[in-house]
Amino acid sequence: MNSRNLVKLFLTTLLIGGVTGGVVGFLARWSEFKPYFSSFEVSAILSTFIWLFGVGLIFSVISQAGFFAYLTIHRFGLGIFKSASLWNAVQLVLILFVVFDLVYLRYLSFGSSEGISSYIVLALVVLASGLITAYFKMKQTNKQSFIPALFFMVVVTVLEWVPVLKTNDEGWLYFMLFPLLVCNAYQLLILGKLIEISQKELASKRGRKQTPAKGKMKAGELGKGS
Repeated sequence: MNSRNLVKLFLTTLLIGGVTGGVVGFLARWSEFKPYFSSFEVSAILSTFIWLFGVGLIFSVISQAGFFAYLTIHRFGLGIFKSASLWNAVQLVLILFVVFDLVYLRYLSFGSSEGISSYIVLALVVLASGLITAYFKMKQTNKQSFIPALFFMVVVTVLEWVPVLKTNDEGWLYFMLFPLLVCNAYQLLILGKLIEISQKELASKRGRKQTPAKGKMKAGELGKGS
């Protein structure tokens, strides 16, 4: 990918994270911000949105760091296991392990006085988002991309989400989760298109460079024959 499209990916993901953070922040912490809307305090609503937007930008940066870290890990995995099928099998085991821990370990830590259903629902939200995104990624490319995409959407998202998971504050859990999911899904699905655009731009640039060179060579040959 060329630098122009890399910057485009960074800025668009940043904007998506900010907007998603601003919208989801109000919804996830509605009980806290509802009085602003009830009394129609425009200045309070705007200042809160700007703050939520800024936090969404931070979530976006975390998402992008996780994405490029996974691209590196994926290459290492392919190199170590020497087989895409074996590496996919390892990733599938890790996905199941993380989903189980997302429910069981959190329930052991925080769910002693409540049911396990809320922990299962949260894990299912992550898993369902991963399955949907992986399906569309598979449609874009091939069947071999399904497990890596699912791994990124589940395992990497949960790792990015760990700081808030430790607090178990419901408002913050959803406030951070959805910007991460949206940013991760966007990067995963747009990457192939940006690489394709970069390759076309590079081929076009090479073609423009070769055309004048051929023209000069023909002119020289014509001069020799005269």
